[in-house]
Order: sequence, then C-alpha cells, then structure tokens
Amino acid sequence: MQLSISSFKPTVPTIPKTHHRNVFSAIKDRAFRSSFLSFPLLNPRPLKSLPTHNREPLPRRRVGPVSLFTGLVEEIGRVKSLGPTSIDAFTITINAETTLGNLALGDSVSVNGTCLTVTEFSTAASEFSVGLSPETLRKTNLGDLVPGSMVNLERAVRPTDRMGGHFVQGHVDGTGVIVGKDREGDSLWVKVRVEDAGLMKYVVPKGFIAVDGTSLTVCEVSDEEGWFNFMLVRYTQEKVVIANKAIGEKVNLEVDILGKYVERLLKSGFLDSINKSP
Repeated sequence: MQLSISSFKPTVPTIPKTHHRNVFSAIKDRAFRSSFLSFPLLNPRPLKSLPTHNREPLPRRRVGPVSLFTGLVEEIGRVKSLGPTSIDAFTITINAETTLGNLALGDSVSVNGTCLTVTEFSTAASEFSVGLSPETLRKTNLGDLVPGSMVNLERAVRPTDRMGGHFVQGHVDGTGVIVGKDREGDSLWVKVRVEDAGLMKYVVPKGFIAVDGTSLTVCEVSDEEGWFNFMLVRYTQEKVVIANKAIGEKVNLEVDILGKYVERLLKSGFLDSINKSP
C-alpha cells in the first residue's frame, strides 16, 4: 500500500490540562507548598497600568563636564553695550575675535574671571552676548563696566588642553581694590586690598589666586592690613587688563578652591574619623 505525504498525520502526545493539579496535589507539605507558590513566576503580581496623559519633554542638557578655566587669558575684549534688555534681565555684548572660534550658544566664557553663558553671538559682527544675574552684579565688578571697557576673556578649557595656570571655576568670591602699583625693571608690582576680610585666610604666599580671571602667584600677604601683592612680567602686562587699571579700581577675586575644600574637610571632623579608624 502506498501512502501519500498529504495523508501522513504525525501523532503528537498531548499533556492533560489537569497535569499541574496532580503535581500540586502530590505536595502535602503546606509550608513547602506556600513557599513554592510564592515564587514570582508562579504567582505574578498584576501590572499597574501606566498613565496615558501626555507629558512635556524634559529640556535637553549639554553633555560634558562642568566648565573650568585655567586663568590664562586668551584675549582682551571690548564692551560694546551693556544694560537691562527686559524686566530683570541684564546683558553685556562684547567685541572679540579669538573667543568666537568654535563658539556655540550655551557655551561658557570667562569675562574678567566670571563664568558667563553665551546667549547670542555673531561671527560676522565679531561679537557675543552674555546674561548677568543679580547675584553676579553684586559679587563682581562687571556692573562697573561701561561701553568701551576692556575685559579679560577665556573660553572653557577642553579635556585635551594643557593646564598652564591653575583650576579656575569662574565663581568670583569677592572683589578687591588696587591700592598700589610700582615698577621694578620692566615688571609691575600690583597691591590689592581685599574687601571681604574673610577671604584673606585663603590667600597664601606663593599660592594661586585669580585676579580678573588671570592666574597669578601671590608674593606677599598682610593679614593685618588685608592686602596681598603680585608681580606682572612685561608679556603679561600686554595680555591682560590689570596693568591698565588705575589705583582705586576694582578687580574680581577667586581664591584657590583647594584651600576651601581642605577647610571644609577639617571642619567636618575628617581627621578625627581617620584617627579613630583601626
């Protein structure tokens, strides 16, 4: 007898629907049965339905590290205009060249040592604008600027750049007043009186300090009179605005962040916890 393929029907064994009942009925130990049934795959929890209402998309953030500067001024810019542009808004527009290279909206630029965000720029007009908050105007000397004022400019450092100065955040701690300028050869001594006496504890001889965003080495310190001084070589005098400032003018100051971290650790009892550890 010849069988056709179409007439061939394989037999597939079927599993009785009550097979699992026989398995459970064979388990007489209630404790075992209870633990067995509590297994997630055998006793799944009902899923809660997700809300169906529409949500506004979250704003996108720039991916990358927090802005950091070196204190090596890239160029001197000139203030084109400044003032309130709308209610509670204050904007400065600055003419520059080097700073505009690879510049993008939202980038950070140090203006006289103050980290500010670029809100507008035009390579054709060689200018960019930054916004200032009320706290920035209170803490810095930027409110004293006028059209034509010269300012130190530095773009945020990239991971591949050389760290030629020191870690400058662009977070101004306070201001100082130039109280002395003296020549020694082709170098210039500059003495600054710190307006906030509480900052003097962070100013140490041969330590770093950022003055109007310029990374400088402290030479002498007088805690009693609240001043420090530094020296500018001829090359630096030509590249930063400090040398052109007169006695009595203000400068922005940012002390070395490492000193503030050390102070914070000591106040928190960090050393005590180390001494008590076995």
